[in-house]
Amino acid sequence: MLDRDLAELYGVKAFRLREQVKRNLGRFPADFMFQFTEQEIKYMVSQNAIPSRKHLGGHLPYVFTEHGAVMLASVLNTKRAVEVSIFVVRAFSKLKEILLTHKRFFEKLDRLEKKYEKHDVEIQNIFKAIRQLMPPRRNPTRVIGFRS
Repeated sequence: MLDRDLAELYGVKAFRLREQVKRNLGRFPADFMFQFTEQEIKYMVSQNAIPSRKHLGGHLPYVFTEHGAVMLASVLNTKRAVEVSIFVVRAFSKLKEILLTHKRFFEKLDRLEKKYEKHDVEIQNIFKAIRQLMPPRRNPTRVIGFRS
């Protein structure tokens, strides 16, 4: 999430949030937070991901992962930040739970598919064996006589 979005969620001004981040950089390793580069901002503007650089407040924004968002709440230490951090933790936990459920479903589906692929081959072999045991097909002979 972008710093300005988290500032809004936490009920603080964006410059205050960035100020606290700069004072506590040791709490934000690379897997918690990073900062956009000029080139990335230009690319986002050129791709219409954002309307203009001014949309970001005229600075290079910080971007936070789920862990960074929670750490940010402890740095800001406001009542609203604590409430939101609890919500963020719950939301990401639920998201992981949903993803794991889907992962398990797809794993089961893959196992079933592999299981039945073997059955298809076995069923085809049974049909071949039955056909070999059957007498050869003959063309039906013409019936002699009249139809009524």
